[in-house]
Amino acid sequence: MTDAPTPAQHGLRFRALLVGIPAVVLMTLVTVYGDMVVGSVQIGILQFAPAAVGGLLVLVAASRLVRWALRIELLASRDLFPIYVMMLIAVLMASRGTIEKLVPPLVHLNYIATPENKYMALFGDFTPRHLVVYDPHGTELQRITRDYYEGNAPVRWRSWLGPILSWSGLLCLLYVAFFCLSVILRRQWADNEKLVFPLVVLPLTILDDNQATPFFRNRLTWIGAAIPALIIGLNGLHVNIPAVPEIKLRWELNQFLTTRPWNAIYYTPINVSFAAIGFFYFLSSDLLLSLWFFFLVTRLTDILAVQMGFQPSVMPQYPCHQYVGYQVAGAYFVLVAYLLYSGWGHYGHVLRSGFRRAREYMNDGPDQEMMPFPLAVWGVILGFLGAVVWCIMAGMEPWLALTELGVYLFLVALVLTRGTAEAGLLQTEASFRPLDLIKMFRPQWSLGSRNLVLLAMTDTVLTRDVRGLLLSTFMDNQKLARELHFRPRSLVTPIALAIVVALISGCYFFITTSHDVGHITLYGYPMINAGWMWTEAATAIDIKPATPPGTGIAFATGVVVCTALVALRSTLVWWPLHPLAYAVSGSWTMVVFWFAALITWAIKGFILRSGGMKLYRQAMPFFLGLILGTFGSAFFWTMLVLVGRYLGYMPQAPAMGFD
Repeated sequence: MTDAPTPAQHGLRFRALLVGIPAVVLMTLVTVYGDMVVGSVQIGILQFAPAAVGGLLVLVAASRLVRWALRIELLASRDLFPIYVMMLIAVLMASRGTIEKLVPPLVHLNYIATPENKYMALFGDFTPRHLVVYDPHGTELQRITRDYYEGNAPVRWRSWLGPILSWSGLLCLLYVAFFCLSVILRRQWADNEKLVFPLVVLPLTILDDNQATPFFRNRLTWIGAAIPALIIGLNGLHVNIPAVPEIKLRWELNQFLTTRPWNAIYYTPINVSFAAIGFFYFLSSDLLLSLWFFFLVTRLTDILAVQMGFQPSVMPQYPCHQYVGYQVAGAYFVLVAYLLYSGWGHYGHVLRSGFRRAREYMNDGPDQEMMPFPLAVWGVILGFLGAVVWCIMAGMEPWLALTELGVYLFLVALVLTRGTAEAGLLQTEASFRPLDLIKMFRPQWSLGSRNLVLLAMTDTVLTRDVRGLLLSTFMDNQKLARELHFRPRSLVTPIALAIVVALISGCYFFITTSHDVGHITLYGYPMINAGWMWTEAATAIDIKPATPPGTGIAFATGVVVCTALVALRSTLVWWPLHPLAYAVSGSWTMVVFWFAALITWAIKGFILRSGGMKLYRQAMPFFLGLILGTFGSAFFWTMLVLVGRYLGYMPQAPAMGFD
């Protein structure tokens, strides 16, 4: 049965695209510069991006100023919303979502290859020529590599264009699959389960005229915004003028735990993130409790393991031990199975509509979803199979291509998107790759050199770091569209344009910046991320390490524990621990934000006990102000450094507490 169409829905106006397309280009420039040159801000790594929020605030202020001065409305909320969607996609793609992971693998192997490690001889014969800019059969540190890493050189676009277009084909197929999958998920998650979608609360408040005026006139809003703005501002002065005192927002618990077995605890920072506190305020108390509780359990088990005489191995490429990473992997499978089971009444109808043209789903009008369900079903199928074919044509074995992309699309991306929609997680980071699951059944080296080369590249571009996940953004955008009475199908054009323009402009700014100043002078993470994969592949070929012991037991433990949590959560109303929190307990996301979850849980509990729901609602503007102040500061400092360096000054930006 279809939903009744919302009356007075708005559509896309051409003026929104006239502003949105230049805004996309500007956002990619600001993001590339903020992440790679400024470095300390990392303005593009969050699912709710500070640069997009800053751009939205500038546009809102400008449109209101024009309306007040000239008595005309150039940009209404119906125009600002698609512009915001375009800017958000641009920021995510210009950072970890696409560009920072796409460009380095095109050249990095040739840079780290030396006569001693023999990487060119080891990998050259198995590297597809159309996927890299250097000659795989050539020497180390070829000219195009030197130009990119050392700078002060023009870009030879003829060499870059082919590999970028090749990889863009794979990315666009996956983006189509993400977009269509978000259409299939939306009704179950938003309408049937009524998830919170915490990341849409602030943009909804800003864009909704009925909420914006009281929000910006509320004293609590500006008190909340002033706290992070003043502290970050003071720390920014300290970075540039050391005599100015600093208010420390980050400590490492490890430096206080120096004796055995306490020193066995994995990296555990205490990070005061005002933005995370603001978002976490809108979560249930049970979920907040579960987030910090399960994270601390992972650290306590580290201590217990050493006390009992074990030496836990580190999960490759992730900030947890292997027994945690493989438990989490098992939990992911259980969560996906449960999500399908609990929503099968909806998903079954959707799938049947794709193959049997069920009338109720074929008749979805333009006010219902971003596309008809049958088209969405075939979009997921063809997008996924197209990506698999791309990998096979590059040289990957079919079963491996199906596993790599299937786990990425239907397991990792799905659970992390659920974490954003339900738990407001600002970063979408997993604790395992598809390769880690394969290693439970066969050694990595047995996959063969060609598969290892292609896995090193696809892991870098897709699966190792999943921050900037567009599936999560597509879900949030649909939620915003319905709340703002914006016709969902009017989002298709701005989303498609934003992806194409951001891909082009992001690659352009990233590559030209590297050629101008030298990539080795820029923020090091993208280069390091690419290097990890090649080092791991070389180790697998040369040393032939055995399958890690105990991985199967850890995986089975994760399945059992998460199944028990799902069962208890489903049958006992009072049960407080959430299985989703268990699944994300080993991720970098919780490393950064576990303390914010603990603080917010305590604050929210006090508010609810003291004044109930009335006081909880009254305090909302304060916590939204915390987000506004943090993200506004991030945008301000990025622009300050950008303008300052353009004028010949070298200001430094402070850390923001969300990286």
